[in-house]
Amino acid sequence: MYKLCFFVPDSHLEQVKDAIFVAGAGRVGGYDQYCWQCEGVTQFRPLAGSQPHCGETGRLEAVPEVKVETVVEDHCLSAVIEALRATHPYEQPALEAWPITIV
Repeated sequence: MYKLCFFVPDSHLEQVKDAIFVAGAGRVGGYDQYCWQCEGVTQFRPLAGSQPHCGETGRLEAVPEVKVETVVEDHCLSAVIEALRATHPYEQPALEAWPITIV
């Protein structure tokens, strides 16, 4: 089992969550579509050669986003990450996945 955490603008939140749930994320016991989410602000500066969804190259940006955490079974991880990247508006979504044990 893995814990997956990512950040997404509110405009694409439901689209990305739907895609990862279809790919197998968010299943715990007799439940599915499980996640935890909270709003915050993400800061970044697009560098030369990047193609930002918002913002300008070389200029510091701060945008409201939602942090989403969920769980993913080992056999679904690649498909879930692929679904996340395919539906996320950023060229490089911020995400992390690490192994966990459900007790």
